[in-house]
Amino acid sequence: MSTQPPGKKPKQKDAIERRRARLLQKISATGPVLQGTVTRRTILKDDPQAPGTQKEYGPYYQWTWKQAGKTVTVNLSASQAKAYQKAIDENRKLETLLEQLREASLNLLEETTQGVAKRKRK
Repeated sequence: MSTQPPGKKPKQKDAIERRRARLLQKISATGPVLQGTVTRRTILKDDPQAPGTQKEYGPYYQWTWKQAGKTVTVNLSASQAKAYQKAIDENRKLETLLEQLREASLNLLEETTQGVAKRKRK
């Protein structure tokens, strides 16, 4: 007995298992992953050689993330910023894939396990 609501067409077990296999394959192909944000910063300061104007310094790159409930910030080089940003993008893709895998797993369990028998009403 499936736990799906009445009127919902049950999915085929094989189709769900194929979807899970595709998702797992995509997950295994994921590169390095990091959580957090890379920020590009510049600093504006008064230019001592040209009074009344400002000079821009930078860009400077920072990686910020949460660790043990605290915000941590690390300065990065331009090449590090590019690699770290790619890892952050990969993490976001991984989170999406995991969400889809959880959904497919739930569908598979609903198709392959029996729910609680409903009591007859008097």
